[in-house]
Amino acid sequence: MSFALAGALLLHTQMPAGIAARQGMNGERRTGASISVVKKDAFCRKSWKILSGNAYDIDSASMTTASSGKVLVPGIQPDVSSSSSEPRVSTEERQKTIDEEGSTDAVASSLSSELVSEENVPENLISESYFVEKDSKDVEVKKRCIPPPGSGQRIYEYDPYLQSHRAHLDYRYSQYKNMRELIDKHEGGLDAFSRGYEKFGFTRSEAGVTYREWAPGAKSASLIGDFNNWNPNADIMTKNEFGMWEIFLPNNADGSPPIPHGSPVKIRMDTPSRIKDSIPAWIKFSVQAPGEIPYNGIYYEPPETKKYVFQHSQPKRPKSLRIYESHVGMSSTEPKINTYTSFRDDVLPRIKGLGYNAVQIMAIQEHSYYASFGYHVTNFFAPSSRFGTPDELKSLIDRAHELGLLVLMDIVHSHASNNTLDGLNYFDGTDTQYFHAGSRGYHWMWDSRLFNYGNWEVLRFLLSNARWWLEEYKFDGFRFDGVTSMMYTHHGLQVAFTGNYDEYFGLATDVDAVIYLMLVNDLIHGLYPEAITIGEDVSGMPTFCIPVEDGGIGFDYRLHMAVPDKWIEILQLRDEDWKMGDIVHTLTNRRWLEKCIAYAESHDQALVGDKTIAFWLMDKDMYDFMALDGPSTPRVDRGIALHKMIRLITMGIGGEGYLNFMGNEFGHPGIDGL
Repeated sequence: MSFALAGALLLHTQMPAGIAARQGMNGERRTGASISVVKKDAFCRKSWKILSGNAYDIDSASMTTASSGKVLVPGIQPDVSSSSSEPRVSTEERQKTIDEEGSTDAVASSLSSELVSEENVPENLISESYFVEKDSKDVEVKKRCIPPPGSGQRIYEYDPYLQSHRAHLDYRYSQYKNMRELIDKHEGGLDAFSRGYEKFGFTRSEAGVTYREWAPGAKSASLIGDFNNWNPNADIMTKNEFGMWEIFLPNNADGSPPIPHGSPVKIRMDTPSRIKDSIPAWIKFSVQAPGEIPYNGIYYEPPETKKYVFQHSQPKRPKSLRIYESHVGMSSTEPKINTYTSFRDDVLPRIKGLGYNAVQIMAIQEHSYYASFGYHVTNFFAPSSRFGTPDELKSLIDRAHELGLLVLMDIVHSHASNNTLDGLNYFDGTDTQYFHAGSRGYHWMWDSRLFNYGNWEVLRFLLSNARWWLEEYKFDGFRFDGVTSMMYTHHGLQVAFTGNYDEYFGLATDVDAVIYLMLVNDLIHGLYPEAITIGEDVSGMPTFCIPVEDGGIGFDYRLHMAVPDKWIEILQLRDEDWKMGDIVHTLTNRRWLEKCIAYAESHDQALVGDKTIAFWLMDKDMYDFMALDGPSTPRVDRGIALHKMIRLITMGIGGEGYLNFMGNEFGHPGIDGL
C-alpha cells in the first residue's frame, strides 16, 4: 500500500522525523447526545449509569447519590456546550436540579452535548467520548469508542469461495490493521484523528481566531477578506515542516472577534503554478455573490445566542428502511430553487404521511455547478448555500427527527470538482496535494479529480468530513456515492462485472480506497453505533456489507443497482415477453448476510440521461389523460397499475430496505409498511 509523504499537524504528539506522514465506525446508536471526553484509553471501558436507586460501581469509581435516589458521576464539571447557549453549570447546581426535578430524563438532558475536560474526570473514567442513552427509567452514559481490529477471518466462513483469494484479502486486512496502528500511534486513535475540523480551518477561542491550512506546495500564504480589506500583506501565515500554514488573529480591543460572522474570506498563496486566491479547504460555508462566478468562503461563527440548538432526539434505526430520496432545490411545486426552510415545512410532513421512515438528501455539500446535482463538490464541509444557511439545515434535520424520520446524507468522497478557484483542485498549486497525479487522478467520464486515499492528510480530511456531518448536523448516516469508482483503478468504466471473483481481487483493486472505506465504517459505527451507511456499488464486490472486524468493508447496506436496470430492460419488451422467473431472480440475487436497498428507480433513472418508469409506461398520455376531471386511456390505466405492481414486488422481495426518488409519486409504502 503506497502512502504519499504528507504533513501532519499532530493533535497531541509530534511525529518522529523520518516517518512518512500518513493521514487519515459497528453496532447500534441509541437516542442521546454526545459528551466529548479527553481520550486516555486506547479502547472501551465500561459505561456508567445514572439509575433510580443505589449507587452503581464502575471500575471502582465512587458515585455520588442524591437525596432523591439519583446517581451522579463524581467530579465532572461540564463546560458550555458547543451546541447550546446554556450557561456553565457546576456539579452542585446540577445535583440540585436533579433533586428538584426528580427525573432521570432531566439528568440526560443536562448531560447531553456538554464538553468535559480531562482534569474534571476521574482518572479511571477518562476515555474517548460518551453519549447519553435513555432507556426506560434508567439513563446510561455509555462509552463511544472504536473497537480494535478483529481477526478479519470470518469472511471465509461466510463465503468459502473467498478462500482462493485469501492472499489478497489477508493482505488487505493486514494493511488496514497497519493503518489503524499508525493512527493510534501518531494521532491517538481514529477518534482524535477524525476531529480535524477542531484544528484545521477556522477555530474560535476566547482569545481570538486561529486559521490553519495544509498546503505543502505553497511558497507563501496570507489570509485575506473583508476584515482586512483583502490586503495580502496584512495577515501573513507561517509554515511548519509538515506543510501546515497557520495564523492567529487576536480579538479586537473591545473583545469582539477579529473576523465578523458572515464575512467573506480566502487564502492567497504563491504556488508553483501561480499566485491564487482560494476558498479555505475546511471552510464551513461558502456563497456565490450576486453577479459573480467564483464563490467566497464565509467565516460562519454566529454568536452563541444565535446558534441553532437541536431540540429533538435522533430516532432509533428502524428494522426496515423506507427511504424517500430527495433534492431540496428541486422539491418545490414552483419553478424555483427551494429552500431548507420550505422543505422542512412543506415536504417533510408529506414524506412522513406517505409512510417513509427516512429521507435521503442529495446535494448537501457545496457545489458550484448546480446541474451536477451535488456530485461535483467544491467545499466538503459547507452545506449548499443555494438552499439557505447552516442553521436552517439544522432546523430541517431537527424537524425530521421530531417527525420520527432519519435523515441520510448523500455524501461524495469518490471524487471532487475540477474547479481550481473554489475547490480542492490545484489548491496549493500542485496536482498531487489531495489527488493522484496525472491520468490516475482524473476521471475522464466525470471530468473530476480522484483522491489519493493513501495520503495521510487526505484520510484526515475525509474521515473528519464524515464525522463533521454526523456531529455538527446530526445526520443519521450516509449514502456513499460512487463507491465502485473508488474501489477499482478502472472505476468500473467499460467493465462488465460477471461475478467472477477474479474481477474483484487483483491489480485493478484500489486497496488504499478499500482501506479508507473500512476506516470510515469503523469510525461511523464505533462512534455513532446507530448510524447507517449505504454504499453505491454496481460491481457486487464480495464482503461489501460484512463487518470490518470480520474482514469485510463494513457497509450496512448496498444499493441493489441491478433492479432498476432490470426494470428498464423489461419495460422495453412486449408484455407477453415478461418472464417472472427472470424478474424474481434479479430481485433475490444478493449475497448471503449482505443487506440491500432495493429500488425501482432513483435519481439516476429520473435525472441522468434516462426517463422515469412512468414515462416508459405512459409517455405523452401523462400530459393529457391523468386529470381526475377528464377521461383516462388504456395506456394510463395500465401504466398506473403496473407502476404500483412494480413497486410492490420490488419492495416485497428486492432487499432489506426500499428507496424511492422524489417525484415518482406512485406506490408508496404507506403507514402499514413501517
